[in-house]
Amino acid sequence: MGESASSPSEGLYATEKLQKVLARIGYGSRRSCEVMIARGRVEVNGQVAQVGTRVNVNIDLVKVDGQVVGVRPDLVYIILNKPPGFVSSVSDPQGRPTVLDLVPSTTRIFPVGRLDIDSEGLIILTNDGDLTNLVTHPSHGVEKEYLVQLDRSISEKAVTHLRHGVMLEDGRTAPAKATKLSETLIRVTIHEGRNRQVRRMCDVLGYKVVRLARTRIGPIRDGKLKQGEWRLLKVEEIAALHSDLTRTLPGKASITPQGS
Repeated sequence: MGESASSPSEGLYATEKLQKVLARIGYGSRRSCEVMIARGRVEVNGQVAQVGTRVNVNIDLVKVDGQVVGVRPDLVYIILNKPPGFVSSVSDPQGRPTVLDLVPSTTRIFPVGRLDIDSEGLIILTNDGDLTNLVTHPSHGVEKEYLVQLDRSISEKAVTHLRHGVMLEDGRTAPAKATKLSETLIRVTIHEGRNRQVRRMCDVLGYKVVRLARTRIGPIRDGKLKQGEWRLLKVEEIAALHSDLTRTLPGKASITPQGS
């Protein structure tokens, strides 16, 4: 007797035409995706694809213009402007509100990295475990940019210290990009992920952080999102993030990412 119902594993191994998959995730109409494929801009598992190539979205690696793209239909990528007072985790044993309380989703998603409860700004939420591991792994120097309001005027000497690295209890930080925007406002960019790093760097130099907002994660920024607002990342933003992750910075310390 043959099977009268589909096997539970059929969906796992099913294939679709590549142009259909690319159109579904936002690369234009099927026809425009066919043109893109015909021009040799798309690879599947390291080989230049042909129009009509079939892919398994669960296991095949697809690149457009050399950048990995997530083709699984269940993948979700959200950018959120986190307000202060929200914990950057799935749940909190103390019952405090979390970033997931701000994002309606029928899919289980996770914050990528952390922003401490007092900090605000951009944070990515996704169910793409591979991307999460890449962003948070210390071997990838993903830049995070912050606007930092201090309790008093900062000296040029202190800004220079930030640029050269600051000695913390867990070792000297890597050099940061630091710019003085006003007497009490600085822009700081780091690629490490130590716990409350920017706050601790400023504290060591004798300055208290009054307000801290993350304004960029790698190539991702959005100055239009108000606190508590979110949106889906665009296809080109996801591709740009993957591209950024392929560049590693030499000589970085192996520090477990926790947030700033």
